[in-house]
Amino acid sequence: MYGWAFTLAIIALVAAVLGFGGIAGTLVDIAIIIFVIALIGSAILFFVGWKAAKGVSKRL
Repeated sequence: MYGWAFTLAIIALVAAVLGFGGIAGTLVDIAIIIFVIALIGSAILFFVGWKAAKGVSKRL
């Protein structure tokens, strides 16, 4: 998902340079939404993995 956000940001930058402001603004908004979702997902998976590893280490 980070790759999608980065790709959309690059495309938005190119669109802005070429003068397509409306399309660039929309792509930037979508890239930010995808980036935030990816950050939240990463934080959740990090926490779940940390708790799982903690539980496994107690059993060993």
